[in-house]
Amino acid sequence: MEVKLTVDEKDIEINAFVQKILAGTLIGAVDTLKGVEDDYNEVVIKIKK
Repeated sequence: MEVKLTVDEKDIEINAFVQKILAGTLIGAVDTLKGVEDDYNEVVIKIKK
């Protein structure tokens, strides 16, 4: 599993621990959503403030 963090078009390096936390949290949330197939390959989330 690969997790990539980009802030204002700049790639931010994140360690394996943070990657696991982010991936686990997001996958846990996405898996519960109606309309998401079980065999998805990629999740993209953009946050603008």
